[in-house]
Amino acid sequence: MDAYSAGILSIIALVGLILLGVRIAYASGLVGLIGLAILRGWDPGTGLAGFLAHSESSHYTLSVLPMFILIGYLAFYAGLTQGAFYAARCWLGWLPGGLAVATIFATAGFAAVSGASTATAAVFSRVAIPEMLRYGYDRSMAAAVVAAGGTLASLIPPSAILVIYGIIVEQSIGALLLAGFIPGALTAFCYSSIIVLRVMINPALGPSIEGVSWGERFRSLQGAYGIVFVIGVILFGIYTGVMTPTEVGGVGAFIIFIMALAKREMSWRNLYDALMETSKLSVMIFTIIWSILIYVRFLGFTGLPGAFADYIAHIEVPRLVILLLILFVYIILGMFMDGIGMLLLTLPVVFPAIVALGYDPIWFGIIVVKMVEIGLITPPIGLNCFVVNGVRPDIPLSAVFKGVWPFVVADLICVGLLIAFPQIVLYLPQLMMQNVAG
Repeated sequence: MDAYSAGILSIIALVGLILLGVRIAYASGLVGLIGLAILRGWDPGTGLAGFLAHSESSHYTLSVLPMFILIGYLAFYAGLTQGAFYAARCWLGWLPGGLAVATIFATAGFAAVSGASTATAAVFSRVAIPEMLRYGYDRSMAAAVVAAGGTLASLIPPSAILVIYGIIVEQSIGALLLAGFIPGALTAFCYSSIIVLRVMINPALGPSIEGVSWGERFRSLQGAYGIVFVIGVILFGIYTGVMTPTEVGGVGAFIIFIMALAKREMSWRNLYDALMETSKLSVMIFTIIWSILIYVRFLGFTGLPGAFADYIAHIEVPRLVILLLILFVYIILGMFMDGIGMLLLTLPVVFPAIVALGYDPIWFGIIVVKMVEIGLITPPIGLNCFVVNGVRPDIPLSAVFKGVWPFVVADLICVGLLIAFPQIVLYLPQLMMQNVAG
């Protein structure tokens, strides 16, 4: 069997295993190991697989992942999440669907101290949904708002999935994290606009909150200062280059921990739970990374990624058409796969083609993560929707999926804007590069 055929058969086998319900970590590791054994021989192939798991995952850069995840869990157990939501409620509750809009901006704030979308969705399922239901909000919309708001953690720094993208394609993680800030804010604005428009058409979906005094609004800011301060530290550290992303993560986690101690809300049990949840999520991510790296190395030996890139670069159609076709494939994949696995599987093949077409790697990273966001809320997988349903089993999964479609439309509008105006993505990274060069 020639190498190209082995590569194509491996893709078919991998998709088949995933459709059968095998977890992507096990499926990719198994297919990659067998492929390496076939192409390189059993002893060299298995030896290489074992070496990859250690060498590629022991990089200093990867230590940023558990740091960012820890920030989010510490913020939750320290009660900073509730403070952010209350402040957003006081300032935005007067809008049509104000509590839902407040939830979007509170999740955006929490996303800025947490790199995990599912963690954000889980936290606000406990914080925001009960409040919205108490005020008579439509159950489907309340659940969908939290599921969609959780996706903002994929873009707004610190984002674990942007870190993984940067590691795979060997791009500046600092530039990627900064690049996600404006698109993340744009996404939050689009989500909020969709909510306001829907409630203006059908006021029964979510009433406004009246009677909040200006004094109460300003007092509410005291509960949000912690998250705002940590956001400032993260952005300052990355933008100025005085700290690496890993150092930013460590400093951010330390600041949140000190704030929790000062508020006397961090018990030993809460600290234990935060560390355990961080460990569980980190181990899951690293297991996927190890397995996919084995499969990706096998694909490299087949020569399939280079052949695909060369083929794409010579297709006689506008490059925008090729880009849109690639993004459509990501939408389809996102319906069946988790975001990390999707990136690790596709980028070794797709990224060389994108570079060959002349697209900016940083810009493409944000576009791909937007595709991952869409996958987090679309059926049949829609991981964030499952998380919300898991926390609130009284809201049927079908109702959550029904409610997210307006947010999918908002995401597609955002993607269109980012494609039409690439400087939305590239403005801050270019400023950072100029600042470092100067």
